[in-house]
This record gives sequence, structure tokens and C-alpha cells, in this order.
Amino acid sequence: MAEVVQLKAEARADNGRGASRALRRQGMVPAVIYGGSKANEYVFVDERFVRKQYERGGFSNRIVELQTNGVAVRVLPRDIQLHPVSDKPLHVDFQRLIPGQQIRIAVPVTFTGESEAPGLKRGGIVNVVRHEIDVLADADSIPDRIVINLAGLDINESIHISEIELPKGVRPALKRDFTVASITAPTAVREEALEAAARAAAASATPEADAAAAPAEGAAAAPAGDAKAAGAKEGDAKAKK
Repeated sequence: MAEVVQLKAEARADNGRGASRALRRQGMVPAVIYGGSKANEYVFVDERFVRKQYERGGFSNRIVELQTNGVAVRVLPRDIQLHPVSDKPLHVDFQRLIPGQQIRIAVPVTFTGESEAPGLKRGGIVNVVRHEIDVLADADSIPDRIVINLAGLDINESIHISEIELPKGVRPALKRDFTVASITAPTAVREEALEAAARAAAASATPEADAAAAPAEGAAAAPAGDAKAAGAKEGDAKAKK
């Protein structure tokens, strides 16, 4: 299940630009809480907390329990606006988590079983097709990561989403059976294979070229033979005269 972190929030009555700038000067980040049947709530939170959680990575997969005026509400960070130069947090959108509600969310993948993958032992390379997987998950069982076991995987073999055991209450957002990762041959091996294929193609093309050239030579020789025959007939005609 996703990690739950605690954060104190304060309600703000004015959500205009001037008020937001004033909050930022005080080391606060304006935020909004939306979702469910309730109206949007405008709050502000500590900038240091937001920056720390964002720099850790996976901020949008981390459940935040906001304490606002003594009331706790669980939310999911959905969007964070950053300053284009300093990367300073400027605004955060939080979505309320309603028990029983399914949330679409991108969950990062991690890998295990590398030491038990024959393809990696032979020098293969893990080709990660999807670093995150879009899933539909219950609000109270959002996974913080999806673990993929590479054990038994050989070179040129892939692992698809249908082969991955997802946590209870979690299912892929996409219905097709897409590839998540594969093991590919090292670059040197691939280049050798391509060169060998090119040499084989060139060798197989040579006899065909010779065979194609033979009739052309015969065709060129035919007119010369006809000229000799014509000359012989002309000689016989003169002898008769």
C-alpha cells in the first residue's frame, strides 16, 4: 500500500493572486482540495514539506493525510506547479480519497530476480518498456510500486502485464496485454548478428548474379554466330557464279 504522510494545512479565505504571492513570501504553498461531493477547499501548506516530498520522487503516489482545523482528510497529490527557474513549489492540487472509489494512477515499477535470469547471466540487458504502469486501484489500497520478477527470463524474451501479479484491488487501466520489459542481447552481439546476416545475404546474392549474367552473354553471342552463317552463305553464292 502507498505510504501515508501527515501534513498540517490551514484554510485560506482569499484565493486570489495577491494573496497567493503573499503566502509564498511567508514560505507557504497555496493548495486546493477537490473531489467527492464536497466543494473545493482552499488551503495552504508548508513549502519545505512539499519540496522535500517532491524531491524524494513518487510524490503523486504518496497518500497525504491533511489536518485542517482539526479534521483529517486523506488526499492524493495530483498536480504540482513549479517555478520555471528555481523549481520552487507554487501550487498543489490534492484529490480527496473516497473509501471504495477507484483511482487511476501511474505506479512505478521495480525489478527483482536479476540473479536468476539466464538472459542477464549471458550478458543481456533489461529493456524497460514502461517505467510506470497506469492502474485502477481502490482509494484505500493504492500501491506505492509494482514489483516485477525477472527470474527465468532469457535473451529476446519479454514479460507482459498479464504475467504480473498485481495487488488485490488493482487492475491495469489498459485492456490490451502490453509489454512491460524484455531482455535484449548486448550491443556487440547484436552488431555481430547484423554483420553475419549481411555477409550471408551478400554470399547468397552472388550465384544469382552470375546466373543472371550467363543468358545475357549467350544472347550477345547469338548475333555474331548469325553473322558468320550469313557470310558463309554469301561465299557459296559467289562460288556458284
